[in-house]
Amino acid sequence: MSLDAQLLKILVCPEDKGSLVYVESEGVLLNERLRRTYPVRDDIPVMLIDEASEVSEAEAQRLLAIVAG
Repeated sequence: MSLDAQLLKILVCPEDKGSLVYVESEGVLLNERLRRTYPVRDDIPVMLIDEASEVSEAEAQRLLAIVAG
């Protein structure tokens, strides 16, 4: 099950308040500016900075490529 489209429109990064990219197959929301991912557990976005993971530029690009299809 994927996240609701309306929810995705309003979700923002709790740190920089910027938009996020949902990578459904990986179960994460990506902030490409900060190169940080937020987990989605049981279809619930975990929007806590302490729960976020930093990713490398290469990993961020890989995730974006998945979304681009």
